[in-house]
Amino acid sequence: MRDVVRTRSVPSIIVSDADHGRLTDLATAALERLPEVAEELLSEMERAEIVADDRLPATVVRMGSTVTFRSDDGNERTLTLVYPADESLDAHRLSVMTPVGAALIGLSEGQSISWTARDGREHRLTVTTVVAPG
Repeated sequence: MRDVVRTRSVPSIIVSDADHGRLTDLATAALERLPEVAEELLSEMERAEIVADDRLPATVVRMGSTVTFRSDDGNERTLTLVYPADESLDAHRLSVMTPVGAALIGLSEGQSISWTARDGREHRLTVTTVVAPG
């Protein structure tokens, strides 16, 4: 894996040990097919604080969370973060294997992060609300 050069500051993130293992495996398997997103997700997993599933605060974005965030263009969106097989934008389910999905994992309410879209443009989002799955 090539080193991801960070030209922006990034907030600290927290990921459950179960999500960490599954997302690391998913990103590693996708390195040839989706190298940019896979490398970004692996980079996020490398810098994440890993905690037991039952120790992850409810206000942290995890797999299956429904998250509301505001983007730099002023739009607010509410989506559920899912694995690629469950993605359905019509049903507001966003894959973690998208640039914005990889940016959201592990963020807490109130945190902001910059991310690069597939067209190369830089964006910024701020998490406003997280609803834990279940």
